[in-house]
Amino acid sequence: MKKNDLEKDSVRRLKIDDSSDSQRLDNYLMARLKGVPKSRIYKMVRGGEVRINGGRVDVSYRLQLGDEVRIPPVRVAAPVITPATHLPQGGLRLVPRILYRDDALIALNKPAGMAVHGGSGISRGVIEQMRLELPECRYMELVHRLDRETSGVLLIALKRHALVGLHAAMRDGKIEKRYLTLVAGRWPNPVQHVKLQLHKRVTDDGEKRVTVRDEGQTAHTIFRRLQVFQDFTLLEAELKTGRTHQIRVHTSHLGFPIAGDDKYGDFELNKRLARLGLKRMFLHAAKLVFDHPISGERMLIEAPLPDDLAKFLDSLNAP
Repeated sequence: MKKNDLEKDSVRRLKIDDSSDSQRLDNYLMARLKGVPKSRIYKMVRGGEVRINGGRVDVSYRLQLGDEVRIPPVRVAAPVITPATHLPQGGLRLVPRILYRDDALIALNKPAGMAVHGGSGISRGVIEQMRLELPECRYMELVHRLDRETSGVLLIALKRHALVGLHAAMRDGKIEKRYLTLVAGRWPNPVQHVKLQLHKRVTDDGEKRVTVRDEGQTAHTIFRRLQVFQDFTLLEAELKTGRTHQIRVHTSHLGFPIAGDDKYGDFELNKRLARLGLKRMFLHAAKLVFDHPISGERMLIEAPLPDDLAKFLDSLNAP
């Protein structure tokens, strides 16, 4: 980092509001001191340069509502300001795709082809674009993830309390997640519980790969047969656990790969499907049911099947 890219900050005294309540001090500081090494932040806290309500604390201290945080002068990277009007690749704005919004959370209908986070050659993902489009939201974090090619309901927390509450609900299995997917072949059972152990690894080139192995983590999916076509079956998949690539690996392992899946699917079939109009994986996060993390109200969020997938279904000949 060049010296002229840095600017001298002054002493800051910040009040903790509900967006940072219960957050660890080190995470809070790293979010506000972009470009400052983690080791420097830890040294500032240990040396008493950072103080909470005038006193010393450890980096693991959990901030509380109303706390005053003293941050000393420190050289930080000058912010790079990107206009909020800048569009993501393809020119698609995300705010019009909001399905539900209040002061605690946003439910977004994520488009296929857009990663939830930037990185690995992706300059900007969903969360970065949403922060640009809604700069008034001081706190914004993903509650969960969807694969890049998966469309549908994605939750974003606007308060830390909401994030913590939704994460707890996910751990306790209290968030109902249902997907729509088209698989190759005729699925035999109207309702089928699939419980297979999934093992995740990262390849040498950084790609995540998941396989069925006895030493893997338990993964449970309930599949419901919705419609049978000549060579395909439309399924609803209810996730009882949330493992990486769970639906994709479960269906592929059973011999029913998801249409258009470029990682676990039938690659020759995918080429034929692309010529017929299916340009991406047929997997859509259609429904989330959960208790609102602040009000406790029962929430049902649904995202309709995107036009490209709906049109492809229409093109299939029923038996």
